[in-house]
Amino acid sequence: MTAEAIEAGPRQGVTATGDAPLRIALLTYKGNPFCGGQGVYVRHLSRELARLGHHVEVIGSQPYPTLDEGVPLTEIASLDLYRSPDPFRTPKRDEYRDWIDGLEVATMWTGGFPEPLTFSLRARRMLAARRGHFDVVHDNQTLGYGLLGGPRAIGAPLVTTIHHPITVDRQLELDAAADWKRRASVRRWYAFTRMQKRVARRLPSVLTVSGTSRQEIVDHLGVRDDRIRVVHIGADTDLWSPDPAVAEVPGRIVTTSSADVPLKGLIHLIEALAKLRTENPAAHLVVVGRRAEDGPVAAAIERYGLDGAVEFVKGISDAELVDLVRSAQVSCVPSLYEGFSLPAAEAMATGTPLVATTGGAIPEVAGTDGETCLAVPPGDAGALAAALGRVLGDAGLRARLGAAGRARVLSRFTWARAAQGTAELYREAVAAQGAGVRGGAR
Repeated sequence: MTAEAIEAGPRQGVTATGDAPLRIALLTYKGNPFCGGQGVYVRHLSRELARLGHHVEVIGSQPYPTLDEGVPLTEIASLDLYRSPDPFRTPKRDEYRDWIDGLEVATMWTGGFPEPLTFSLRARRMLAARRGHFDVVHDNQTLGYGLLGGPRAIGAPLVTTIHHPITVDRQLELDAAADWKRRASVRRWYAFTRMQKRVARRLPSVLTVSGTSRQEIVDHLGVRDDRIRVVHIGADTDLWSPDPAVAEVPGRIVTTSSADVPLKGLIHLIEALAKLRTENPAAHLVVVGRRAEDGPVAAAIERYGLDGAVEFVKGISDAELVDLVRSAQVSCVPSLYEGFSLPAAEAMATGTPLVATTGGAIPEVAGTDGETCLAVPPGDAGALAAALGRVLGDAGLRARLGAAGRARVLSRFTWARAAQGTAELYREAVAAQGAGVRGGAR
């Protein structure tokens, strides 16, 4: 269903909390549910908000999000310059529609990343044309200039999710850069973070997913602490659940990671696997993510002779992914930093024991070392190998960590709880703007 199929008519019924339902525009400039956390966030949050009784419309660009039944998607097409199999393509002349398309291509040609800005400009135009259709606009970390200006500009109060400041990613990539050319390229690519800093400081209502991210937003972006609310996200605990019928594969370690993103710490897990296999030759790694044909991870796999011990998988269904995690004797999150860590919560929800670093907000999710996980310092391959070896070699420890991990997720990190907390923030934002929440059309 698209916007053309939705009429801005009277709202009917009440929500699960007994209040009038809100009409919500949920924006996502990049919604791929199989690459990064933004698409996962939009899919599950929109579903749970709808279950509460709210009217949610997702407005997104390529790659378009996968949504559950009952949640409409309105597409705002970009030029899709980074699509597979022809990323960084030059569009044909008849593809250009307006000056925003020209800006998008020019930014890409000069080494920058245009999508946060260009999506915000297109979204502003659409929202202005549909003034009165929504009670609140929820931006999922676009942080583009086009979303400034308040209800007069976009037709409704704005709430913005910042999962974590992208300046953290930028610094980690700069630290990992091999030479000045690579550092210059990284600085140009991340030039959009200057815009995001400026926009973030002017936002009246910011939602983030962890206490660690909250502090990073204050420190890196300069947002006032009293404008930020923490609402934890979580796992789909119906999907991510234990299943004794799935056979455990001896020595299997599973992780979700991008080989070419230093922040994810996969290089350290590869080094840990090489150490671990000197004592446990059955140990092997399944990586949910794209295999890089070159770079540090590919070089490490070749250097340590791990071609047969490391497998990359991508494009599998949700059910196949869950069964893969269930089959592992241990799940691992080797990241140097995470603003939350959905892979940790999801693995814990299946009852699979977790080994994770203490990078960023991971301890907020994973819990106490020795109780709900085994925790190691980020970037320490030796400590990672030792922890993985402990879990692989101790069935009792695996069972204890797995049960405690699932209990932690059920009590703290579910999408239903996330939707309830987010809806409360929406109402506060509406009240702060003096708009009120009224039944019927405006």
